[in-house]
Amino acid sequence: DCRQYTNRSCEECLKNVTCLWCASSRRCMEYPVRRILPPADLCELRSARWGVCWVNFEALIIAMSVVGGTLLIMLGVCCCCCCCRKKSKKQVLEGPDKDDERAAREREKRRVRQEERRAEMKSRHDEIRRKYGTV
Repeated sequence: DCRQYTNRSCEECLKNVTCLWCASSRRCMEYPVRRILPPADLCELRSARWGVCWVNFEALIIAMSVVGGTLLIMLGVCCCCCCCRKKSKKQVLEGPDKDDERAAREREKRRVRQEERRAEMKSRHDEIRRKYGTV
């Protein structure tokens, strides 16, 4: 029974893994296994100790959140890097994609239209030269 270690030390209480030590009230009690965290009416998170006396639940939650967040960010960055690499390798292997092909077709159309305009302007100039006899 964990209650027998009340008003003793944290180390004595936590020798039994089913016990929870509340530092503010110096009580040793059964860990509420049906809940992940001990409820505030039982013991505040900053005073609750379980497993080891030097880590309270508040610090444990903050540390786990920071580590978990860091791992998620790293995982996201790795996924983005892998996707970018695959996309660039795919473009190299497959050649130009549809956007590149469309842009090339448009450039070719503009070049053809410009050639037609040049030929038209040249024929106009030639006509004007013939008309005024400057040829």
